Amino acid sequence: MASPNEGGEREKLVSKLPAHLQQALKIRAAQLQTDMQDAVASGIRTWRNCTDMLPTVNTAGADSFGTYLPEGLYEAFKEDCRDRGVSYIQGLAQAVVLWLADNPADAEDSTRRFIVCNQKGGVGKTAVSAGLAQALAEDPAALGASAAAAIGGLRVLLVDYDPQGHLTHQLGLTAIPAGEESIVTHMLHREQTKQPLLDLTVAIGGDRFGGRLRILPAAFDAFLLDSALTVFRGPRHAALERALAPLEEHFDVVVVDSPPSLGLAMDAALYYARQRDDEKPGTSGLVIPVEAEDTSAQAYGMLIQQIEAQSRDFDIAIDQLGLVVNKFDSRRGYIATSSLEKWKSLGTPSVLAVIPDVKEQREAVRTQRPLLDYAPDCEQSHQMRKIARGVTPA
Repeated sequence: MASPNEGGEREKLVSKLPAHLQQALKIRAAQLQTDMQDAVASGIRTWRNCTDMLPTVNTAGADSFGTYLPEGLYEAFKEDCRDRGVSYIQGLAQAVVLWLADNPADAEDSTRRFIVCNQKGGVGKTAVSAGLAQALAEDPAALGASAAAAIGGLRVLLVDYDPQGHLTHQLGLTAIPAGEESIVTHMLHREQTKQPLLDLTVAIGGDRFGGRLRILPAAFDAFLLDSALTVFRGPRHAALERALAPLEEHFDVVVVDSPPSLGLAMDAALYYARQRDDEKPGTSGLVIPVEAEDTSAQAYGMLIQQIEAQSRDFDIAIDQLGLVVNKFDSRRGYIATSSLEKWKSLGTPSVLAVIPDVKEQREAVRTQRPLLDYAPDCEQSHQMRKIARGVTPA
């Protein structure tokens, strides 16, 4: 089938490609100002000339993908696939991976992904998610003399992945009702959705954020997400990435407020945070809020087991970017102070910040305003900025 575009005869390639590779290809081609069809053609030529044994790419749940190749290249590619004993889908995936490896982009150009998580409820995941996102989006100029130490001015997407929807409600919004398009429908039934997920995001007000900070509200359907994932026909572990990948080109950072759970939904969040092939270590990963008391340590141990299981099962690296000791009050005595010292003594992951248990965060929630807009100079806001600096690669 000839391409309708000018530039010589082309034939249409119709195959499948994992969503994360489609997104990486699209973004990298845009960064390098290269046409996607030329990138795929280049990758296929490299693949055909490669005599080394290439690692198998996980293509489970790959989505439909089409492009145009120079006349004759598609047939030659398919013949090589047959000779090498690999499927067309696997061959195409390997070709795209080769092209991405041969055409790197600056690390700063890739979308970083921060998953704020802990199996234990009540440790402040929502507050840390919101504060970190605000600090990353905040205008450094708004900090005056402190601007040199600021990390901000980024386009940030804040995802309320917790079915309880506390983050959504605290910012004055309502959760998406059951049955309407949401993060859940795009995870499970993206082919049937009619509205881009980007259209469901809402800008968070405040001059400090300049329209750079948006939130994807919680979905009431998320209460049933774990059970729905058990019967999902695609790769359950990649479901969250499948939904969020199309949004990444619009944001520098994605911050996910996770549910207090160790279920399948959390598995998908951990997989989304993994170190991708074209990323440096520490670019994306987990931010783990804890408290200075014993049950937080027990819950952290359970999370570590889940991280290790995911890493082993899928042969991936999931970086723990750091701990945040939240709601700390030394007046609680020995348990609080000794627990803080134990968290600090871990060494890896390090303690990114210690957030005091003071009134400003509660007041911001009551007024349904972002903390860094409500009280930009309070100690809690300063600690949120410290977290942002801690997760930003040097």
